[in-house]
Amino acid sequence: MMHIAIWQFILILVIELLVVAIAVFFLVKKLFTRQLKKNPPINEKMIRAMMTQMGRTPSEKQVRAVMKSMEDAK
Repeated sequence: MMHIAIWQFILILVIELLVVAIAVFFLVKKLFTRQLKKNPPINEKMIRAMMTQMGRTPSEKQVRAVMKSMEDAK
């Protein structure tokens, strides 16, 4: 039967946790990037389209005000 010291066990555990943390980081980064490609953040063109669909003719000032309020809300 194999016996290992406590410090060896702790060292192996820490190394495994580090490897898993790095793997999870890159996996989440890839998934997040893919999600941003599929659903890009809102931009001025989308705000203009939304206001036009609501029956309003948006001015540049209104579009910029909406963009600023959305950035401030983050």
